[in-house]
Amino acid sequence: MGALSGYTVIELAGIGPAPMGGMILADMGAEVIRIERPGAADPKVAEPVSGRNKKSVVLDLKQPPGHAALMGLIERADVLIDPYRPGVCEKLGFGPEECLRRNPKLVFARMTGWGQTGPLAQAAGHDLNYIAITGALHAIGRRGERPVVPLNLIGDFGGGGMLLVTGILAALLEASKSGQGQVVDAAMVDGTAQLMWMMQGFQQIGAWNADEREANLLDGAAHFYDTYECADGKYVAVGAIEPQFYAELLRRAEISDPQFQSQHDSAQWPELKERLAAVLKTKTRDEWDAIMAGSDACFAPVLTMVEAPKYPANVERTVYADIEGLVHPSPAPRFARTPSEIRHGTRSLGADTVSVLQRTGISESQITELLGSGAAVQGE
Repeated sequence: MGALSGYTVIELAGIGPAPMGGMILADMGAEVIRIERPGAADPKVAEPVSGRNKKSVVLDLKQPPGHAALMGLIERADVLIDPYRPGVCEKLGFGPEECLRRNPKLVFARMTGWGQTGPLAQAAGHDLNYIAITGALHAIGRRGERPVVPLNLIGDFGGGGMLLVTGILAALLEASKSGQGQVVDAAMVDGTAQLMWMMQGFQQIGAWNADEREANLLDGAAHFYDTYECADGKYVAVGAIEPQFYAELLRRAEISDPQFQSQHDSAQWPELKERLAAVLKTKTRDEWDAIMAGSDACFAPVLTMVEAPKYPANVERTVYADIEGLVHPSPAPRFARTPSEIRHGTRSLGADTVSVLQRTGISESQITELLGSGAAVQGE
């Protein structure tokens, strides 16, 4: 039984951070019911990983019977995940005021880029836009070059999905004491600003150059914190910041040049980087991995997404799992007494519509009417 066993989450279908949040809650044992619209892309294709452990229900929320069916589910739920722009749920007739009136303990969790208020609240946007106005995008890249697009890890997932889960769990804890639900406004801009806490703090005490890229300890300027090409064209990541770890790196790389003892003399970093690059270019990535493996050199091979699940350390710790022929990241964090698990892969579109509706007390004749009108759809 997972840590959230017994909790029910209604996830209105969206993309990116909201499905990620639902996935994490489902892994922890919550019953997550994903509400899809008729004709939506099959989640087996659209959400092949984040759809795991979730039930798929298809409702036409613009039809009164479909709306009524959703409200029946919300009345019995603990959490509703809203991935829409501000005001969309209100226009559809299931905004926070209506939902909390029907279910006072409901956690109404809203996931947006810009937040529920402010001059950008109604504007379209994506991860890259959200991280652009928080300083994160400007800080990533090489000196003199344009900022690097860091996938959509920072805004969507670190600043979005993770923040959403944090807010939901906190609100559930509070509701267990007060008996009252509330609205959680999770915005990717807010989450990204929080992720930048350390660099923002360093900048304000003069320990970070915010105007330049590749000019600071952790942005690729230091020779002991960067990536390097090897003899086979593959790469390794070096992160030997602390003196004892740096010494281990030099020892294992058989570097005895006294100039390398000036580790934190930033004026020498460019030259030391060239010299370290020459050393690391003499062997293949996997040869260096064998030399450095298990040491305190703070060294790792740069793996592709295909290689990562096969890496011995990841295999030993079961960082990845094979679920119905697809590679999934294993649930995290790990619980000693109430372990999370992947109970099944992504369900087909509407596969659980009838079984979920039956549990709300709707009669068989009403379900038949819902299906007949197209307000609900049962998939395969």
